[in-house]
Amino acid sequence: MKTLEIRTRAGEEIVDLTSEVQGVVASSGAKDGLCVVFVPHTTAGVTINENADPDVRADILTALRRAVPDNIPFAHSEGNSPAHIKASLIGSSVTVIVEDGKLLLGTWQGIQFCEFDGPRSRKLYVQVL
Repeated sequence: MKTLEIRTRAGEEIVDLTSEVQGVVASSGAKDGLCVVFVPHTTAGVTINENADPDVRADILTALRRAVPDNIPFAHSEGNSPAHIKASLIGSSVTVIVEDGKLLLGTWQGIQFCEFDGPRSRKLYVQVL
């Protein structure tokens, strides 16, 4: 297992981590198997989506802000309930098939870290099986 560290720069941000995860796969020496990426935070997530057009990342954040607005009277006293809900909607892990030592992603797909309560220092765990 490898721990990746990321420093986010904004309150909400989506960061492409495909090359970093591919680097973990390459250094593992695995030819075929699975790669699991797990985010151990309750206000951040990880997803697989388009990594070619940054407008897609912006659109995802816009849609999540509309689905989970900040102006609802949430009970959680820390004031970051929207971040918790968005992280739950996105999810905390992804699994990708590894074939011939490479992540088997579609042409436009990338592994995206989703920050909803930043900026912060975050960790991701990557396990190649």
